[in-house]
Amino acid sequence: RLVESGGGLVQPGGSLRLSCAAYGLVFSRYDMSWYRQAPGKERELVAFIDSGSPNTNYADSVKGRFTISRDNAKNTVYLQMNSLKPEDTAVYYCNARTIGLDYWGQGTQVTVSS
Repeated sequence: RLVESGGGLVQPGGSLRLSCAAYGLVFSRYDMSWYRQAPGKERELVAFIDSGSPNTNYADSVKGRFTISRDNAKNTVYLQMNSLKPEDTAVYYCNARTIGLDYWGQGTQVTVSS
């Protein structure tokens, strides 16, 4: 089970930090991702961090503004979002994936508006 938190309303240029806590799985074995889905749009990958090195990858639209990190001791993955723009408005979902297993959180709303 994955539980996201940290969403909310923020002004353009502001920051938010999303958290995703994992329960009932061996967190360190899972690659973790953040996705988002805006109204009328498909769900898109925002950021990825693997279970190993860890390596990270970002969508071009968030590079330099968002940072994904993980704390295996706390079974938690984070998404630090800076310099937020109105187009970042979406429901953000946490995903945990390993061979043969794929879990999603319930989503947390992020709204960027003045």
